[in-house]
Amino acid sequence: MTGVQKTFDSPDEPLHALLQHIDEGMTQLPDFQRGWVWDDERIRGLLASVSLSYPIGAVLMLQVGGADVRFKPRLIEGVVLEQPPLPERLVLDGQQRLTSLYQALFSRRPVGTRDARGNPIKRWYYLDIVKALDPHVDRVDAIVGVPEDRVLRSFRGEVIADYSTTERECAAELLPLQHIWDTSALLSWMMTYLQVEPQRMAERLARWNRLVEEVIQRFQHYQVPLIILRKETPKDAVCQVFERVNTGAVALTVFELLTATYAIDDLRLREDWAAREKHLKHHRVLGSVESPDFLQVVTLLATWDRRRSALRAGARPEEAPPIGCKRKEILRLSVGEYRAWAEPAMTGFERAARFLQEQCIFTARDVPYRAQLLPLAAALALLGERAEREEARRKLARWFWCGVFGDLYGAGIEGRVARDLPELLAWIEENGPEPSTIAEAQFAPARLLGLRRRSGAAYKGVQALLLRAGAPDLLTGAPIDAQTYYLDRIDLRHLFPQAWCRANGVDPLRCDSVVNRTPLSAATARLIGARPPSAYLPALQKRAGLAERALDERLRSHLVDPDLLRADNFAVFFAVRTRALLAAIEQAMGKPLIYDALVPPPETPAEYEDEEGDAA
Repeated sequence: MTGVQKTFDSPDEPLHALLQHIDEGMTQLPDFQRGWVWDDERIRGLLASVSLSYPIGAVLMLQVGGADVRFKPRLIEGVVLEQPPLPERLVLDGQQRLTSLYQALFSRRPVGTRDARGNPIKRWYYLDIVKALDPHVDRVDAIVGVPEDRVLRSFRGEVIADYSTTERECAAELLPLQHIWDTSALLSWMMTYLQVEPQRMAERLARWNRLVEEVIQRFQHYQVPLIILRKETPKDAVCQVFERVNTGAVALTVFELLTATYAIDDLRLREDWAAREKHLKHHRVLGSVESPDFLQVVTLLATWDRRRSALRAGARPEEAPPIGCKRKEILRLSVGEYRAWAEPAMTGFERAARFLQEQCIFTARDVPYRAQLLPLAAALALLGERAEREEARRKLARWFWCGVFGDLYGAGIEGRVARDLPELLAWIEENGPEPSTIAEAQFAPARLLGLRRRSGAAYKGVQALLLRAGAPDLLTGAPIDAQTYYLDRIDLRHLFPQAWCRANGVDPLRCDSVVNRTPLSAATARLIGARPPSAYLPALQKRAGLAERALDERLRSHLVDPDLLRADNFAVFFAVRTRALLAAIEQAMGKPLIYDALVPPPETPAEYEDEEGDAA
């Protein structure tokens, strides 16, 4: 056991000493801690627990001065110091309890809290002596909060009670809890309390002595258990411990942690990201990019640079730092690295936006996998103008569609991201082997039938492939680009309307499948309505002023057989279009699909003779 090094201490500390430490600024908060939020009821409950010597839970702290952990500190709310000192400890868990106790017992100012409806209020806290000594009264009812002016009023503004002087407090037997550790103030208040009713002095003295023994001394001798992480504790361990024990039950983001860390070096990460976010969201396709995504790309670039530098210095590949963007690696991102790679990351995202538009993905909701933007943006940042070459664009597109239809960016993606970046660069720049995302990607043809939800990645992928093939709107004939996509409200809409499918006994799974959908404008959808193709196609021709042959060409660009559509032959239409869409997916992935995996086997028109009869 001699080799085991203890990473924390667990002493008990008197509550008075703990609050004194806070008042002097020697115990502070790390800047990532959220604001104080406890309401009046919870504060009274906490004070009642202390008055009964009930446990209120341990407080987790971190020693300041470690080389790896440098959080910007801030004073606990209510502490006022002109020149705050460097703290000795930072509170990781227990902020709400300590802030409540400090403000109610130590600050000499009214407590800024909230009432039951969430409205801001200010309160002084008192101990009702009579109730506190009555064993039949719940102690929380003996803790009284009064307004800032110490006057209670009715809803009409009429004065109900006035505790604005010491004499009035004593007459009402309400002891200000802020006198608990102030010996002089407590003695002075006691003298007034005994003398306010001279004829009852003996009775009041006996009551006071009981109060001191049963309540006041419990405050004065109260011990708070502490868990103090030693300053040698690494940052990622501090963050992990914080999240596991924090009683607020609110996840702490890596962005908040870096914000607190970088503030030490005068980098205001929150403001920096706000400006970058505004710029990125000029591209609608990047509308869902968030601060963790950006930090992951910056970390990918920084770790790629670390590894490259180590390899150039002669390190063996297995010894060089790895490329990655997991939480632990983000937390190790230095201020210098962030400053060096934040702008290249911005450039990478902007180039990714252009790439997505080339693939006919125009909005953030149409991006199949947001996570796939991470290696894409990082690769485009490092490739620079080399990514504009035709061969590079072709390879990037193939990798992208393999990730989409291979369902490889749905979960647990950090490892794939870390592999994809160097593999993509080697494939494009050095003609190396295909990335593992391409090698591992498979799309079982049977999946096509199940693509019915707009949120599905492959569903979004089919829409983009149809647009990329040049499918125009059937009514206007206008090519669907970024502008018309927004203006015409393009979406995947039914070719055989749902109402018609229900009336003709078509399986809802087939009716709502992506096979029975194609990109159409809102105006075209209104014209189609609930009519079968045999009825709405002539109406389309007439409205657009088209010959039948011209409309047929538009339908073929949507991978639709016009004759089958005009004949209302849903079964054969579905089988033929299924094969056409699978061929488009196969072409995008640049690899053959595994048709042996199709269950049931590929449909043929002969299998739908009964349904064809129903449809007719």
